Amino acid sequence: MKDNFSGHASDYRKFRPAYPDELYEFILSKVSSRSAAWDCGTGNGQVAVKLADYFESVEATDISAQQLALAPQRNNIVYSLRSAEESGFADNSFDLITVAQAVHWFQFEKFFNEVKRSLKSRGIIALIGYGLVQLEGGEKHLGNLYENILGNYWDLERKYIEQNYEGIPFDFGIIRSPELSMEYHWTFDQFMGYLNTWSAVKHYERAHRESPLALVKEQFQELWDNQEKVKLKFPIILRVGVNH
Repeated sequence: MKDNFSGHASDYRKFRPAYPDELYEFILSKVSSRSAAWDCGTGNGQVAVKLADYFESVEATDISAQQLALAPQRNNIVYSLRSAEESGFADNSFDLITVAQAVHWFQFEKFFNEVKRSLKSRGIIALIGYGLVQLEGGEKHLGNLYENILGNYWDLERKYIEQNYEGIPFDFGIIRSPELSMEYHWTFDQFMGYLNTWSAVKHYERAHRESPLALVKEQFQELWDNQEKVKLKFPIILRVGVNH
């Protein structure tokens, strides 16, 4: 499992989008029991906190101590430093396992062996993520930043996001998922703050000692055109399966 986010954990917590209630409602509708859940690669605990409203206990794990230090505390959430591939959890422990915007960093075979072992029979596995942000009128500028400026600075694992996780081996009973998205009205500063959390931006900064966002800031700023906020959309990636 790769850690690209410990160095800017506070920005990640502040600027990353949150998943809508419809996503949780769909996943929960497939879960037959709500005793225990595992949110793997929990980051700052965004999904774990939601699950805590519905499950008796939630295990939330990550390899980033910096991210976990910023996670909200709940009486029924246990945060711990554990790798996705060697969790140490007992067999048949969980009714639900979630992974949000993290599975593409895992070693797939080892992780899914952990899932099959620690997930109860007929338990649910949900791989959650989101694709490239959509900004009306900003397609050209986003494409320039994403492909031309940052193209060589994305980790190879980014391809799984671009493939909507379809390229990830998923040996579970497939549950068809609805098309969902996250919609926001963001200020320009919120948008730029979000772009600044991209792993490729950090790789570029380390290579060039300057931010690539300086190259596109003015073009993006024009899209706000004296508006305080502009509508953005993130297409959600969701693969849900049931343990055999």
